Amino acid sequence: MRTRGFRWLPFLLLCLSVQVAMAQSSGVEYPYPVHYLNLTIESKPVRMAYMDVKPAQPNGKTVLLLHGKNFNGYYWKTVIQWLNANGYRSIVPDQVGWGKSSHPDIHYSFHRLAANTKKLLDTLGLTTVSVLAHSMGGMLGTRFALMYPETVEKLVLENPIGLEDYKTFVPYQTIEQQFQKEKAATPDSYRQYQKSYYPVWKPDYEDLVRVQASDLKAPDFNAIAWANAVTYQMIYEQPVCYEFGLLKPPTLLIIGQEDRTVVGKALLTKTAQAQHGLYPELGKQTTRQLKTGKLVELPGVGHIPHIQEPRQFLKALGDFLR
Repeated sequence: MRTRGFRWLPFLLLCLSVQVAMAQSSGVEYPYPVHYLNLTIESKPVRMAYMDVKPAQPNGKTVLLLHGKNFNGYYWKTVIQWLNANGYRSIVPDQVGWGKSSHPDIHYSFHRLAANTKKLLDTLGLTTVSVLAHSMGGMLGTRFALMYPETVEKLVLENPIGLEDYKTFVPYQTIEQQFQKEKAATPDSYRQYQKSYYPVWKPDYEDLVRVQASDLKAPDFNAIAWANAVTYQMIYEQPVCYEFGLLKPPTLLIIGQEDRTVVGKALLTKTAQAQHGLYPELGKQTTRQLKTGKLVELPGVGHIPHIQEPRQFLKALGDFLR
């Protein structure tokens, strides 16, 4: 009996460490246990949160899911369920600066985020993955695939931002200006922005507003707001749209045809707004740049297909992964 008790002790300690870590971070309860990778960035100790969901009947394949700027790993829950049911292991990080990860004051770059993500995969002993990347995650997924082409078996870009170079037409704002804007955020301002993601707003979408607004009550909200401001600058200053032709993995673009997202859109005139963020054209234009590319267009769908139309999205994803 004593021996059996000691066998359970490491498992109980692991569960306790996960629970304590979750209690110390965002108040949002994630759909699967959250683990942490310890990193040192610019001499600062940093923790990178992630979910690692293993299927009961594995097919030997792993999918890395990369979230957008106004999101974190939480919003992948339906996709994780589908991947799990179909035998795929899911690795779902909160990038450093988001969600349950640390929000350090560092220089943010897509290269750094990609290197953090590669470190996570190396720690887990994963040498190859398929990458599913949404919104800002599409820019990160592109950079990751460019830096580590041997690691990426397939790349899926779901309504990625960065299909055009925002700094060529969006007026510049300083980090300080963006920080003040982030500090002034409210649940309603988040709701109004998220309404632009969908052709028709539904009560079901309020859950993602709740998750984003949970940051407003965080003890380190100023650090979160600063990270949000700095990562806005990262998106603005570090385009990937000139490098799609260099991608080596087979790449699928899933593009909701009603999406009109532009980072910094509120700074544009109405005329300029009408000329940019045209995802039906941007999807085709990007696909033409790819060496091995496929485009799936979803009529009537906005910026987050996996939330608005999960069945259509998952069919396209499944067909490509198989």
